[in-house]
Amino acid sequence: MAELKSKLDRRALVRSGGAVALGAFLFRSSAFTSDPAARATPPARAATPGAQASKVAARAAPDPVEFPVNPGLLERARQAMDTHASSLRRRDRIALIDFSEASSERRMHLLDLEAGKATQLLVSHGSGSDPAHTGFVQSFSNAVGSNASSRGAYVTSNYYVGQHGRSQRLSGLDATNDNALQRAIVLHSAWYANPDMLRTHGMLGRSQGCFAVGEKELDDVFAFLGEGRMIYADRA
Repeated sequence: MAELKSKLDRRALVRSGGAVALGAFLFRSSAFTSDPAARATPPARAATPGAQASKVAARAAPDPVEFPVNPGLLERARQAMDTHASSLRRRDRIALIDFSEASSERRMHLLDLEAGKATQLLVSHGSGSDPAHTGFVQSFSNAVGSNASSRGAYVTSNYYVGQHGRSQRLSGLDATNDNALQRAIVLHSAWYANPDMLRTHGMLGRSQGCFAVGEKELDDVFAFLGEGRMIYADRA
């Protein structure tokens, strides 16, 4: 009887040892047969502050403003601002006049470059640029006594009261309009630049080369441009 019990104890011990060995084997096997991709994948690198800032800036960058003007003419005006930077006290706003359009069109564009806003107004051209009064600029001149419009960049100067009431002197910055002060080319209002001229004549009247706007619009133009800003006039 004691011999039989001893044999049973030895069998239990063998079985117990086999179970332990099997468990150890399975543990080692699971360690080696785990998904290698999961073990081999390195931890994700934290984005650097510079990269994060670049992504934020890219998301926050505003779309470029598209003003309702001829792109080529606007680009020439921007280049003129750079060329004459030392003569301009302010570069946040400009007046762009597209003389390729008829006088019946709102061809004076008041552009707020910082706010991305634009306002269009009627503006006259000189009689010397349109002798037959067709409503279109046929030519430009910088000559004294020509009564013509001149192309190029101007800088707004001081105010005064003259023949046409409140007016603003302009200095020509290019070789094509540098006689502006001598010719008394200024910004003023005139009855012949009022919108009702379009109803009766289909076009504005002509100036002697000045930029004449409607009588009710002069205050807005003065307030928008002030002194030291640029007016750029040309054909597209």
